[in-house]
Amino acid sequence: MNSRMSENKIVLVKRKTRLEELIVRYNTIQQAQFYIERLGVDFTDYIQEDQNYRHAVEQSVMTLQSIGRVQLLEREHVPNFIFGDDDIVVVLGQDGLVANTMKYVTHQPLIGVNPDPLRWDGVLLPFQVRDLIKIVPEVLSKRRTIQEVMLAKAELNDGQTLYGVNDLFIGRKTHVSARYQLQLAGHTEQQSSSGIIVSTGMGATGWFKSVLAGASGIVHSESYQQITGSVQYEETQSVTTTSLAWDTPQLYFTVREPFPSRTTSTNCVFGQINQNQPLRIISQMPENGVIFSDGVESDFLEFNSGMTATIGLAEKRGHLVV
Repeated sequence: MNSRMSENKIVLVKRKTRLEELIVRYNTIQQAQFYIERLGVDFTDYIQEDQNYRHAVEQSVMTLQSIGRVQLLEREHVPNFIFGDDDIVVVLGQDGLVANTMKYVTHQPLIGVNPDPLRWDGVLLPFQVRDLIKIVPEVLSKRRTIQEVMLAKAELNDGQTLYGVNDLFIGRKTHVSARYQLQLAGHTEQQSSSGIIVSTGMGATGWFKSVLAGASGIVHSESYQQITGSVQYEETQSVTTTSLAWDTPQLYFTVREPFPSRTTSTNCVFGQINQNQPLRIISQMPENGVIFSDGVESDFLEFNSGMTATIGLAEKRGHLVV
């Protein structure tokens, strides 16, 4: 007799642990241990993390099977997986796994679960494994708050697209300068830089925040004022406290390390992108130009000479259970 609460499918997204990745690389756990310990690192931490995560996966599967049909999905298969309209997505992992799953779902509710609270923390992991027996039925009966999340979208002139939950990076794979033409609100500028970061409201406390904090620290330093001859100005709200609502209908971009020269300018290095004002970037990089999102360099679009990227708000939203 079927004792499940629902026939809805629950997709449980998991990842490989550090130990599993080492075994893939070195073939056996013994060889992985030899490599790590030879470097003077405690291998027991890798084993403990793996055991804790495996236990969390097992407990999650058991709990979810009492609620609905469960499908276990490895992280690397998420980009090609077709989520059903009525699926509920449970992500067991760190913030990065939640973000990188969210950009591949559409309207399905996503539940972020912390598999090891003593090891990991994160704003996208409000729940623990023991909470699933309560949270999932509440989601099924629509009694749980769902937070809408604004996503960024990069669309190339050949039709390829890439979504970003936290941010998009446009630049080069290597540390060589990226060359491109930037267009925003009728302004066109040739630039050479270490790349462009486009941040969503959710990503404003991540990579984007660190870039702004670094810029603010330089401008306010005595050394900067001595070099430039500028004077100290009144302190405004620190960028280190910058935060935006996750459903903020704007994106913000910043150009990393822009270089002024006879042919490149630095007049448009920070700004806002909205529904009526997208950012357009024309690549002038003969090779190794890329666009990737949320820090996953392996999931990218090639962005070489002649390609045009239009960066704007995505037509879809993320739906995070809180």
